Amino acid sequence: MLTKNGGNAMAISAKVSTRITTQLKKYQSVLSNLQKRDVSEADTVTVINDMLSDICGYDKYLHVTSQYAIRGTYVDLAVKVDEEIRFLIEVKAIGIELKDAHVKQAIDYAANEGIEWVVLTNGANWRIYKVHFGQPIEKILVCELDAIGTSARSPEALECFGNLSREAFSKGTMAEFLLHKQVTNKFTVAAVLQTDFILEVLRREIRRMSSGVKVEVDYLRSLLRDEVLKRDLVEGDEAKAASQNIRRLQRAATRKKSPSKATNESPILAPVEDASSSLPRAVVSP
Repeated sequence: MLTKNGGNAMAISAKVSTRITTQLKKYQSVLSNLQKRDVSEADTVTVINDMLSDICGYDKYLHVTSQYAIRGTYVDLAVKVDEEIRFLIEVKAIGIELKDAHVKQAIDYAANEGIEWVVLTNGANWRIYKVHFGQPIEKILVCELDAIGTSARSPEALECFGNLSREAFSKGTMAEFLLHKQVTNKFTVAAVLQTDFILEVLRREIRRMSSGVKVEVDYLRSLLRDEVLKRDLVEGDEAKAASQNIRRLQRAATRKKSPSKATNESPILAPVEDASSSLPRAVVSP
């Protein structure tokens, strides 16, 4: 079975899809009750452990380690299969709003252990981060899910828990997940609209429709930036990162046609659209 979200296809079986939908619906009631009771972090960790088992298909006694030691500190949960840690999970009490300091704490754990993937959650809200081991350490918010408010059948729920699941998780599938999010977020789409190729197509179409009216590419670029696109899509760190990412992808596409011209490129690290404006943004290496 293929589940799709925004054109992205992730292969998970009907069995896994049904398990995610059925179990998440059950846990939405559990999480809602925990929220009302404002339970402790320890109780939240217990429920997250159960969710990993019932929703994601892990054996909580075999695959999940509580209080995993990392250089004198402890991360709440580590998911390990075949002697390899897949991802770390930092858990906060369900009544606590996830903040910048929690993000840093989770990323620091992953960086110190050399783990590429980390989950930050309070049970109600789930965030998946990719860690890049450069100088400085960089992180990208790849996925964010409201586990209580989102429909258990939604593509977003299947995408989040499906990618984390025992059956579907792999370095390859997570890399595809990241790339899809990078190239389909609103900043990247805005950057694509401002590329010379798209502007030239727009110029020619305007000329064709108007029987010869000439419009300069520079005018169209200014029109898009100043009048058509929202200001946050063309200014700021996210917009700059998306523009750099588009240029890298264009060069990569060109190299595929001319493999003899391959050169070393910096990792593609454009930010993923984030519903929470308080989150730190990914930094793109120059």
